[in-house]
Amino acid sequence: MIGLNESQFMIAEWTDPGAPAGPPRLIAPTHVHYCDDEAWYVLEGMLTFRLGDQEIEAPAGSAVFAPHGVTHTYWNPQATPARYLLIMTPTIRHLIEELHRSTERDPAAIQTIYHQHNSALAP
Repeated sequence: MIGLNESQFMIAEWTDPGAPAGPPRLIAPTHVHYCDDEAWYVLEGMLTFRLGDQEIEAPAGSAVFAPHGVTHTYWNPQATPARYLLIMTPTIRHLIEELHRSTERDPAAIQTIYHQHNSALAP
């Protein structure tokens, strides 16, 4: 992780192992951040993004930007690993940390976590 808690943005390197053929296995559920922008840079492999009604394939070397107010999700469409940078605000970082710490999987409880971070799961 690059960036301090008081920084305007932070960068984290993430990987996804890939998934078998079939429907997308979302890395994050479709959601929206009301005040925070988010971006990705694909280092290896490929990611596919849904930003609003638009679907974007992002091979290695591609960057994708999700402005606040736009619903979005993403997944690895291949069976091979993807490695990427996630560029986020501290609010999004705290949201991700809380989601990963939580053992609760009830949709209402997860929605509450999103709301506490000025975000929401999309219907």
